[in-house]
Amino acid sequence: MSYIPVIRGVIGRRILINYQVDPSTITSILPAPFRPKLIDGVAIAGICLIHLQAIRPKGMPSFVGFSSENAAHRIAVTWDEQGVAKEGVYIPRRDTSSSLSTLVGGKLFPGMHHRAAFTVADDGYNVRVALVSEDGQTRLRLVGQEASALPSSSVFTTLDDASEFFQRGSVGYSATQHPDHLDCLELRSFNWKVRPFHVDQVEASFFDDQRLFPAGSIKFDSALIMRNVEHEWHSCDQLSQSSYDERGVIAR
Repeated sequence: MSYIPVIRGVIGRRILINYQVDPSTITSILPAPFRPKLIDGVAIAGICLIHLQAIRPKGMPSFVGFSSENAAHRIAVTWDEQGVAKEGVYIPRRDTSSSLSTLVGGKLFPGMHHRAAFTVADDGYNVRVALVSEDGQTRLRLVGQEASALPSSSVFTTLDDASEFFQRGSVGYSATQHPDHLDCLELRSFNWKVRPFHVDQVEASFFDDQRLFPAGSIKFDSALIMRNVEHEWHSCDQLSQSSYDERGVIAR
């Protein structure tokens, strides 16, 4: 693995859009060694919409950093390493407004980043986000506002349950230009706090694609929002899919 410095910055706004998905549907999408992480018998997948500010290598002053809007499609997963169960997220797709992240994807931020145009309106309560990727593969529209409670239909009984679930998914493995390899990135937040976010409208081309998610296999669960989070990104060891068999066991 090539050296990638620790990256520091502020998450100005982070919205997690969450779906309940049939486990067999998600399993068909996941590469080895990942298995869907289940809660009440369903898998959890979604999109992380994140506004990053003052992003720069650790140790450099904040004024040299850059800002960007970003979207990551995520699936909560578990896997085994040397007989020990691990958990995190698998990220099949990343989109960004940053030309820098697109150019140096895998060197500054692990994983392959696709350039996208973002339109954002955020007054501190109401939020609208729309994006269209340059390659036409990703389209998204979100309209909503901060809320006081999760939907009654959510699989998460309490906000604390949801918070813990997603905080434990701090390690993410991202698709790269090399089909056999996944880059790893760990988010370390210094003031983690989530609040419910009410969604008035959400359209997401990936999760609306019935070739991937047949009718009845997926439904909206909930959304969460975070603001002004000091954080660092730490790279971790790249994963080689060919090291695992179809059961997710290290091949000998």
